[in-house]
Amino acid sequence: MTPTVPLPASLLALSAKVGNMMDHTPESAYAHLRDTWPSWFLTPPGEGGITIARWPMPEGQVVYRDQRWILLQDPVVFPDGKPGRCLRMLAPHFDPAVAVLPLVDDGQVVLIERFRHATRSWHWEIPRGDGTAGLDGEESAAKELQEKVGAAPRELISLGALHPDTGILASQVELYAAWIDEVGELEGRVGIRRTRIVAFAEAEQMAESGRITDAFTIAALFRARREGLAA
Repeated sequence: MTPTVPLPASLLALSAKVGNMMDHTPESAYAHLRDTWPSWFLTPPGEGGITIARWPMPEGQVVYRDQRWILLQDPVVFPDGKPGRCLRMLAPHFDPAVAVLPLVDDGQVVLIERFRHATRSWHWEIPRGDGTAGLDGEESAAKELQEKVGAAPRELISLGALHPDTGILASQVELYAAWIDEVGELEGRVGIRRTRIVAFAEAEQMAESGRITDAFTIAALFRARREGLAA
């Protein structure tokens, strides 16, 4: 059996829609989610998909859960009919995560240099963050801009949705571009140490050369160019 990571109750702040699974076993917590949110376990119509199996297959497991993530191990049947197990991560909140490409009047791009724990390195990227309860995508985008770089958007332009890693993440992120007047105070507590304002073409060159590797930033630059927002 795959072990779960025990968490004290004080660390569990899952959405009320998900429910408190603290007293469940890994298998019963999984069954609880299947009963509560069946849309998370659907298989689209048509051939060739990986199906989430039901009885008599063994039940899946909630391998890990905290305030931000739920890691599931699903019992599946592959297109060739063989059974197996697949991992995926879901966000236990239901408000849209966002990433915002800040633009100043002459079409230049505002980048932030941010330290990321997962890679243990610094990255040039655009502001982004989890959704905020009760806020829609545009409101969350404006909030992220204010928190990360102290800027209020004059205009927000939707750049569509992005799945950052379809191999394991079920979450979707909404992309925006935002016209701003200036950069204010940076949010240092999350590892942002400076900003850089560059021409749109230079930001694209940074992505092409590998100086920008953040997928949200690369996607936002591409879509902003297609929307005619590049100078």
